[in-house]
Amino acid sequence: MEGFFETLRSLWVVWMMALFVGIVAWVYWPKRKREMEEHGRIPLRDDGEE
Repeated sequence: MEGFFETLRSLWVVWMMALFVGIVAWVYWPKRKREMEEHGRIPLRDDGEE
């Protein structure tokens, strides 16, 4: 049973690393550049702007 938990712990690390790499790839994908630049300007907008 102890080996099972060690395997599960290893798979958890692999899953989190794959999730992290997937999110980074999604954010930096060239097609999303304009969208991400707009999101980056949100804190600089006036309250009335959309």
